[in-house]
Amino acid sequence: MQILMVPLGAVDLATILFWIGSVLAIVFAIVFFVLVMIYGMLWLQAFMSGARIPLLNLVGMSLRKVNPATIVAAKIMGHQAALRTAQNRELTSAQLEAHVLAGGDVMRVMKAIIAADRAGIDLLFDRAAAIDLAGRDVLKAVQTSVSPVVIDCPLSSGGKRNTLSAIAKDGIELRVCARVTVRTNLDQLIGGATEETVIARVGQGIISAIGSAESYMEMLELPERISKAVLERNLDTNTAYEIVSIDILVVDIGENIGARLQTETALSDMRVAQAKAESRRAEAIAREQEMRASVVMQNAMLVMADAEIPIEVANAFRTGTLRTRKPKPAATSSHN
Repeated sequence: MQILMVPLGAVDLATILFWIGSVLAIVFAIVFFVLVMIYGMLWLQAFMSGARIPLLNLVGMSLRKVNPATIVAAKIMGHQAALRTAQNRELTSAQLEAHVLAGGDVMRVMKAIIAADRAGIDLLFDRAAAIDLAGRDVLKAVQTSVSPVVIDCPLSSGGKRNTLSAIAKDGIELRVCARVTVRTNLDQLIGGATEETVIARVGQGIISAIGSAESYMEMLELPERISKAVLERNLDTNTAYEIVSIDILVVDIGENIGARLQTETALSDMRVAQAKAESRRAEAIAREQEMRASVVMQNAMLVMADAEIPIEVANAFRTGTLRTRKPKPAATSSHN
């Protein structure tokens, strides 16, 4: 009987390799089982919907701190709606994941794109993502573009309707409230002015239109003149909205500003005239007092002169220089 002799070292090495391989296989099987349990339903959901996402991509999303369920749901929505990129390609999970990593709301973006596509509005994923990252509500923008909204000018506060005050050339004040119908301009949504700017421009246009009217009666008779004048100014330039219409809701007559200003001007002129008259009166009184003082001074000088006459006469007697003037002889008649 022949005995097969096997080196002891060779047997130990083969056994060790066998056990190592077995452990690795078991570990791999456990890891695979865990991954299937965690991501299997998501992978199966995407696979059955036609939006195929590899299982390892789902694992990588978790490692990159991206919710795989969100990406799967967004990818399924895009696939079912047949959304395409500018290159006519289907949206990839990498594009969706990149938007999430940038801080965007991928589900809201997908809903906005689908709503725009159904309404016949050309809105691609890149543009919608840029609008979302710019801080604008892209879904609300699409909804406003499809269904215009109505806003008051000026804006109401506390349930109370506010009015604009404008004055025609005849000085009559008109208090106006308008309603502006706007829709979103998706091409200018990024970098375009907001709703407050549109309202401010419309208010400025209304005041300018009323201010250029010769009489307030023109605006009362045809309020649409205000709307027409405002619309001709293209106030929605460089804004995120497009003005559809401007409707004048209220036109009330206010104060007669022109008459009040004329009255205030007349009162002011009267006060100025009174001040000037008082100034002239004060000057006259001062002049009168000066003249009285001058009269008193002249009288005093006269008294002083009268007091010097006796002294001069006495001096003349003493010095013998006092003389009397001989009277002139009477004129004789020329008749014989």
